[in-house]
Formats: sequence, structure tokens, C-alpha cells
Amino acid sequence: MALSYEFSIGSVRARENSLLKSSDIEQMLNMKNEEELIRFLKDKGFGDGNDTEAIIADNTQKMWKFIHSVAPDADIFEPFYLQNDIHNLKTVLKGMLSDTDYRALLLSPYTIDPVAIRKALENNRFDTLPQWLAEPAEMAYRLLTRTGDARLSDAVIDKAALGKMLEAGKASHSVFLEDYFRIYVFYANVKTAIRAARIRSSQNYLETALCKCNGFDTETVIKKALSSKDALFKYLSSLSIYDCKEAMAHFEKSPCEFEKFVENKLIALARKECRISCRGPEALFGYYLGCQAQCQAVHIIASGIVTQTSPDKIRERLRETYG
Repeated sequence: MALSYEFSIGSVRARENSLLKSSDIEQMLNMKNEEELIRFLKDKGFGDGNDTEAIIADNTQKMWKFIHSVAPDADIFEPFYLQNDIHNLKTVLKGMLSDTDYRALLLSPYTIDPVAIRKALENNRFDTLPQWLAEPAEMAYRLLTRTGDARLSDAVIDKAALGKMLEAGKASHSVFLEDYFRIYVFYANVKTAIRAARIRSSQNYLETALCKCNGFDTETVIKKALSSKDALFKYLSSLSIYDCKEAMAHFEKSPCEFEKFVENKLIALARKECRISCRGPEALFGYYLGCQAQCQAVHIIASGIVTQTSPDKIRERLRETYG
């Protein structure tokens, strides 16, 4: 029997009850060591493993197994796989050129088999890759082999992926997914422009790295970034779109505060659009992002416990959750 979104929504709503709650977060913040945290996570049924990273990996694997068991069409998640695809392309490319074993660094799920990536690079058959990636992959390969410019090579691949995310969001006919990736790409551009301005990158780098998207005036940003970091900050702080002015105020405090603001904005969008959705794939998207958010929280807490960071300091690093 074919699955329906009505079935998947009911399944997700029941499953959401197992996501970590704020009370769980508070309990974890007060744990003395990683062993105590591991016992807690296992008792909660969060995942299995000998350390927190293994438990997080197990939780993620179980999440995908559940999603694939209830989703009428698992391909709707392909826009989220793109980040793993570009990571894998960079990993295979650099591993192949340096003759090092990169297999343990590969991420899944993906839309492009890493073996196919390797064959395309080895045989100079970039046309065997998906159309959106064929030309950028070839350009990145040429840059690395001829100039050794890994930063520019990465920028070429990243821009291609950002453009594909926007395209996929629009093609999905999901208002949430389109808005999600517009915000994601907008702030990816902001981060790239700020880093470029700080180290006085060239116009060529900026033109190569920045992806055209709604509300982001690429020409003006490049002009300001080439002028000075302060000029760029002033311009970005004047933008109201996606609360950019507020985001820049957070960046003035620290880049970490900026990252936290952006991630909180994205999960807040998911809570608003997906937690109440009663049709379509939005409930599935929300559950996926909720699982990602809780895994990030566990990772931050575990790292803080290992480094003996105070609970208050760890709490400052935590992002909002989906619950």
C-alpha cells in the first residue's frame, strides 16, 4: 500500500514526543562526566554507542530509517543531502590528489555516490556528474591541480551547491522549503563576504564565491567588501531582510553569536511552519531539523563536559530546539 502524507504526519507527531525536551537539556548540563551523559542518553533511547559521537551517529541513522519508512517520497530530502554531496566532492578531490585514504571522512546520505565522484575525477569525465555540478567540479579540479588554491576551489563548489539549494527549494512547491533555503543561502553569502573583507580577498574571489539570491545585492556587497570591512558591516547592518540588521549586531559581539542567531532563525521557521502543518511534507522536514538540532545540542554539551566548561557557559552556546 502506498504511503500518504496523512500517515506520515501522524507517525511524525507521535515520534516528536521522543525528541529531547528543555528539561532533558537541563539535566545534561548538570552532569559531571561523559560517562554519566552516555548512560542518560542510552536510558532515554537516544542511541547506542561507546561515546557520545557514536550515539549521535546511531541516532541519526535511526532517524533516516524512520523517515524512509513513513515518507511517501524520500527524494523530497535531497536538498538537505546537497551539503553532504559537496563535502564528499571536496574530500574525494583532496584525498585523491594527496594520495590519502579519505573514506572515513565521507558523509551520508548523499545524492551522488562517492565512487562515481572518484571515477569522474580520475577519468576527467565530469559530464558523468549531475549537470549542476559537472562544470563546477571540473573548475575546482583545475584550480587545485594548476594553482593549488584550495580556498577558491572550495568556493566554486560551495556556490554551485547554494544555487542548487535555491533551485530545489523553488521546485519543491513547499513554501517552507523555499523560505528555508533562501535564508540559508542569504546568510551563507553574508559569512563569505565578511570573511573575504577581513582578509582583503580579491574581486575575482568574491565574484566566484557569492551566490545570487533574493535580497542580496551581490554587486553592492562586492563593492563594499573591497572598500573595507567597516564599509561592508555598515551596509549589511542597514538591511532589514531576514533580520540582517539584528544578525550583524550579533556578529559585532562574536562570530559564534552570529552563527547561533542564524541557526535559531532557521529552527524558529521550522517550528512556525512545520509543527502545525497538517498536510504535505512539512511535518517530515520539521522532524528532520528537530533531530539535527537535538544532536547538535548533545554534541555541544558533551564537548563542554569534556573540557570542564561551566553549565552557564555551555548554555550560552546552545541553540534553540524544535520542541
